Amino acid sequence: MKNFFKKTLPLILCLVLCAAMTILATGCGVKKSEGPYSTKIYKSGTIGKGATSFNLDVVNAEGKTVNLKVKTDETTVGAALLKLEVIAGDDSEYGLYVKCVNGDVADYDKDQSYWAFYINGEYAMTGVDSTTIEADATYTLKVEK
Repeated sequence: MKNFFKKTLPLILCLVLCAAMTILATGCGVKKSEGPYSTKIYKSGTIGKGATSFNLDVVNAEGKTVNLKVKTDETTVGAALLKLEVIAGDDSEYGLYVKCVNGDVADYDKDQSYWAFYINGEYAMTGVDSTTIEADATYTLKVEK
């Protein structure tokens, strides 16, 4: 009986460790959207690591809201969200044109919808990629027409 446990227990522990590593490697359930503008799809909660944190509310076309607390060492909102793959879009002469947020695409050419950017409830006068992070501020990306 002792011999059985000496051989079987390490095998079981190894299998449990492999399963745990697989779960961690796949992002603990965070999915990734498909298409030309691919992002991760987060549920509400805390994402990222870093000394500075801010709140991000994502409101899709159906009005569904995802609330994220973003932790980062980046200096701009855009850089933090790009690094965490929350947003994707096209570079333009005016900066980043955000087309996909948290897996949802807004396509102005298709239906005149776009991602509006708000800072503490006020429509932003700067783009997401040129907005310096304010600790504990609330940024909102919302589909509008």
